[in-house]
Amino acid sequence: MSRPPNHEFQEWWNKQRSKETADDSAAPSSAAESLRFLSVDVLAPASPAAAAEKDRSRSARQLSWIYLLKLHKIAHSFAFLTGGCVTLVRTANRRIATAPAGNRAESKLYRIIKVFLALSVFLLACELVAYFKGWHFSPPSLESEIEDSVEYVYAKWLKIRADYLAPLLQNLTNVCIVLFLIQSVDRFVLVLGCLYIKIRGLRPVAETDYSGDDEKEGADLERYPMVLVQIPMCNEREVYQQSIGAVCVQDWPKARMLVQVLDDSDDTDVQNLIKAEVQKWQLRGVNIIYRHRLIRTGYKAGNLRSAMSCDYVKNYEFVAIFDADFQPGPDFLKKTIPYFKGKDDLALVQTRWGFVNKDENLLTRLQHINLAFHFEVEQQVNGWFINFFGFNGTAGVWRIKALEDCGGWLDRTTVEDMDIAVRAHLCGWKFIYLNDVQCLCELPESYEAYKKQQHRWHSGPMQLFRLCFWDVVHSKVSFLKKVNLIFLFFLLRKLILPFYSFTLFCIILPLTMFLPEAQLPAWVVCYIPGLVSILNILPSPQSFPFIVPYLLFENTMSVTKFNAMISGLFQLGSSYEWIVTKKLGRSSEADLLSIVENEPATLHRSSSMQRSSSESGLAELNKLEMTKKSGKKKRNRLYRKELALALILLTASVRSLMSAQGIHFYFLLFQGITFLGVGLDLIGEQVS
Repeated sequence: MSRPPNHEFQEWWNKQRSKETADDSAAPSSAAESLRFLSVDVLAPASPAAAAEKDRSRSARQLSWIYLLKLHKIAHSFAFLTGGCVTLVRTANRRIATAPAGNRAESKLYRIIKVFLALSVFLLACELVAYFKGWHFSPPSLESEIEDSVEYVYAKWLKIRADYLAPLLQNLTNVCIVLFLIQSVDRFVLVLGCLYIKIRGLRPVAETDYSGDDEKEGADLERYPMVLVQIPMCNEREVYQQSIGAVCVQDWPKARMLVQVLDDSDDTDVQNLIKAEVQKWQLRGVNIIYRHRLIRTGYKAGNLRSAMSCDYVKNYEFVAIFDADFQPGPDFLKKTIPYFKGKDDLALVQTRWGFVNKDENLLTRLQHINLAFHFEVEQQVNGWFINFFGFNGTAGVWRIKALEDCGGWLDRTTVEDMDIAVRAHLCGWKFIYLNDVQCLCELPESYEAYKKQQHRWHSGPMQLFRLCFWDVVHSKVSFLKKVNLIFLFFLLRKLILPFYSFTLFCIILPLTMFLPEAQLPAWVVCYIPGLVSILNILPSPQSFPFIVPYLLFENTMSVTKFNAMISGLFQLGSSYEWIVTKKLGRSSEADLLSIVENEPATLHRSSSMQRSSSESGLAELNKLEMTKKSGKKKRNRLYRKELALALILLTASVRSLMSAQGIHFYFLLFQGITFLGVGLDLIGEQVS
């Protein structure tokens, strides 16, 4: 059967052809006439009937293209989501398959989180049943007659949560909100202090200057104080060369400087490598010695205390300390030592950290945001206004007399640097922070290394607070300094911050979805955290594109910081765990060039005997590098606490969707996805 002809389409086609012919034959006399003709033809049809006919004739074709475009977008989005889910599932399976055999001991916090997860899933199931039965829109009441036992149980649950559970949760919420606001105000005041310093151009002033002196031109060496440089390390196979090399090319008279390489390595291959490196620099005329402890107690603090007990230390006035991955510039000592001149009460000059791998991956970028704020704002403001801050453990110069006056290095906590800084402050010593002197170092690139570092950094302050609280109370410093130490330095910035961050955003917020009678305002969930994140990111404005990942990741890290804070405060088993942060030995090209350019000229005038000794040492070095132990195989891990919290937050986001809570839903959804990514170890270094 033949298809009937479409007379409507044929009529439209003939009109179009005739119109095109008329347009070609009737050329306008001027440009203005042409524009008038076009405007009449497009915007003002000859009659309403013709316009309606034109719309009808084109509507089918336009709708077809619109539907095709929408279908293409839906298919593309579906393919993208499907691909992402498949990749996520494959990664999870690979992480599970490569997980180490054996059951790891479950922490108490993880057990509590598992109970909370089971409770969240159960409550979500109850709410789904109530939603499909319509009880969300017309809740059952115990006063009315209820025949269904399930409906009676749900009505009873509504009464219990409204009369007993919600008030308790609301009170806890209000407490956390107050703590959150206090901490936000503290952060805002620190930023204002930093802006004041920047606008006024304030910075410490040195009374002398060594930059114009030149040892080769016979400068007076007696005006250079004796400086001891210490490099503590432990199994630092990847970074020992660059740190020793950077220290040995310091632009400081060799007769006025001694370098101590304090090696606590228990790997004999690493010990031999470091010994060969020290011998190489000894042949170049550098005053450097190698020390290795037979009894390795006290970790880094014990290593430094052992080195300071040497008899020759009494001949030195200052000691500069650099961790194994730090690379000071050749003029580091000339930029820091002058500030001690004429300031007999000055104990410490701390410099800023720079990072050679801050753009390596997302994890290093987020770390850089935190540390940039710490140095640019916290250290600078505290150093200028109160002459006290926590020593960062490296890239600083101490007056040896101050170290001896406050009791020296103690290994009673995992933050020996903060410990000695607090004791020196209580003894009346002052600190100076130099924001314009930078010492390059390396950020941990894997989440495992970063998590262990943060656990040590947040458990140690609580150990120290518990140990030195009464020392602060009974000290002779002013009342305001005592208040600053106890309430700002320890309680607000070391205890309250991880407490409210974990409790408010990982516990209370999901609970308010299942107990809607307790309210968590949207400005607490979104607006204030966003403002605080903007303040944190101001010192590194190039990181503004990462502000949302930074906010979500900081909330994710709150579980690690909270766990560390609790373990340090109550002396739990993991609080005294001291693990060396894993480094990869990254260096910037500028550092390598500066080391080469500042090598002493004596290297080029060395005798044939020295050259042969150096070559034999290099040969031995290469042999050891070839025969080094393979060690443990690197692998990405699964983190159970983060995965459990991801399921809790995603469960709460489903409950929030049922109540049409927009901001809460999106926050819970994206925070849950962030916890999931971190739990699967998808952030940081990926090992194939």
